Amino acid sequence: MKTHPHDLLLQEFALNLTGDPEEVLKHLIVCASCQRQLKALLHPQPSVLADRVVPLERRSSMPANYEPGLDKVSRSLHGVESSFQEERAEAPRLFSELSQHPAEKWPFLVRNCRRFHTWGLCELLLRRGREQNFHNPALGESLALLALEVLDRLDVSYGREALEDLRARAWAYVANSRRVKADLRGAEEAFALASASLRRGSQDPMDRAVFLDLRASLLRAQRRFPEALRGLRRALGIFRELGESHRAGRALLSMSIVHHFAGEPEKAIPLLYEALELIDPSREPRLLLVAGHNLIDDLAESGQFMEAQKMLIKARPLYRQFPQPWFQNRRKWVEARIARGLGQRAQAEKLFLAARDGFLLASAAYDTALVSLDLASLYAEQGRMADLKQVAGEMVPIFSSRQIHREALAALAFWRQAVEAERAGLELVAGVASFLKRARYDPALRFEKPDQER
Repeated sequence: MKTHPHDLLLQEFALNLTGDPEEVLKHLIVCASCQRQLKALLHPQPSVLADRVVPLERRSSMPANYEPGLDKVSRSLHGVESSFQEERAEAPRLFSELSQHPAEKWPFLVRNCRRFHTWGLCELLLRRGREQNFHNPALGESLALLALEVLDRLDVSYGREALEDLRARAWAYVANSRRVKADLRGAEEAFALASASLRRGSQDPMDRAVFLDLRASLLRAQRRFPEALRGLRRALGIFRELGESHRAGRALLSMSIVHHFAGEPEKAIPLLYEALELIDPSREPRLLLVAGHNLIDDLAESGQFMEAQKMLIKARPLYRQFPQPWFQNRRKWVEARIARGLGQRAQAEKLFLAARDGFLLASAAYDTALVSLDLASLYAEQGRMADLKQVAGEMVPIFSSRQIHREALAALAFWRQAVEAERAGLELVAGVASFLKRARYDPALRFEKPDQER
């Protein structure tokens, strides 16, 4: 269906269900907005039906008997929903079958084997792609693109609008994976396709809010901070109207990250405290850790080291649930910054070194560079010139063979030269670190030497 059925159409459908209602039923199964409307109509208050929905000329002097129509709706909805549930139950087996083949053959299998052409498999591929996106965005993008291959072969009986809604979600996931990989142009193209599908879809507010939430991450990476915050505020309002507290917490977390990237950690802190109250750990325990870690990070960034340490102690059991290098390296990094802020320099050095080694092992080039600069800053603060030169001497050869683009390498090389000439103080370290943070998502950004060094 092109638009949401009007209340009167849904009520008419409930009372006079005839023929094959497949299109409306398919729409109802996948459209949360119409499900809420129909639920209210199937269990109405007498005044609502008498005074608001049914036109005066349609009223009868005899009481209406809704039971036969409602029973028929219930049986039909149950049948269609059962078929969806069967597809969802079958999806893991189909995915397992695909996984027995090399990944490069998956698109060929999906295109040529009809058993893979199910809504349930498409949903599963998107879910798995979103999960992988955090650690392996290339795989996340591949799974989302594979879901689109499935989508292109789904029968229109699923409902044209429902298919467009799912297509919009798939392209948004592709875009988000590309954003994580720093392919900002590709992400922009994928979000444009997602937006076009949304316009052709059911106009469900939840789909719009999820799209706005994801696109804000791209706007943030592009340093278009006001636009990102506007989109997130709209998404947050929709989530709250729909009673989606967990998603509202996720939107607040995204808003806090925008402020962090904009160099405003003090504005991020209250948003994170609120997000921690709303995030449901049973749904996304990892998201709870991300919010907690970001709060610790922003507290440290704003100089509130005692509060950061208190939150770190509280978060230790949650950190232990996620032994992956991504989390553990960042835990060591923020713990080092807290130790330094509290004057525990020896402990800070030990933790900075451990975090740097962990990032190197994980081939996280930018993070390795940034934690190395923190270590260098600690050495400069103590006047340890020999150690500072050693860190600088190690950096450029390491990063020349990794995924750091030319301008970032130029910044590191300039800093190394300044260190060797004993002209690199804390201010220069901070300036190079700031440039690397911005250049990470903007390879076209040019490095300019400080005026006094030109």
